[in-house]
Amino acid sequence: MAKMKRTVVVASAMVALTACAPAGYNGADPGVAEPVAVAAADSTSTPDPESSADPEASAEPGASASPGAEPEADAPLPDGAELTESLTGKKFPRMGSAVVNQDGFLLYRFDRDSNDPPATNCEDQCAEVWPPALTDGNPKLKGVSDDAVGTITRPDGTRQITLDGWPLYTYIGDKKPGQWKGQGVGGTWFVVNPDGSKNLECLPKGTPKAVEPPSKTKSDSSDSDYDY
Repeated sequence: MAKMKRTVVVASAMVALTACAPAGYNGADPGVAEPVAVAAADSTSTPDPESSADPEASAEPGASASPGAEPEADAPLPDGAELTESLTGKKFPRMGSAVVNQDGFLLYRFDRDSNDPPATNCEDQCAEVWPPALTDGNPKLKGVSDDAVGTITRPDGTRQITLDGWPLYTYIGDKKPGQWKGQGVGGTWFVVNPDGSKNLECLPKGTPKAVEPPSKTKSDSSDSDYDY
């Protein structure tokens, strides 16, 4: 991954959004893909007459797992994390198209990630500020094409939703549904369109800085290299 120049933000550069700003925004205090759904087993196949006559005939050594075998379980969710149960494409005044989760919070994509192949580069403190949209593999979709939705397995073993290959996130700086305080943060985070592309509407002036990671705030550490 190419190393990107760290963005330095001074107080004078932390300018509030234009008239596109969501309510409550304060620029000086910014607060290979896996398919989503698993196909059902084919119930139209004709059983072998001989194996039907002998119930034990199907239990041959070396046979593939039975249709009823349980898939490998995902890793447990991190403390405080919730599954993203739905993706909904909708329109917002001034912002235009966006994708929201079941709670109405906007979803974002990260320029330092990759969609070919799909991969995340947001871990640790970054993931504290930009929580991944985790999934059990079967989110409900509305206004979003199921052909564009997939998942990746994160380094911790959890599964994250992708849209056109781009991993999706929420932003802890958005305190209520419908806000988009994460738009343009660091010059690398953008609201995602229903087709997975970047929404470049309602961009802020300057380069907003992300809120501090909760772990850094608790430890009162000043030497963190967090710059997402």
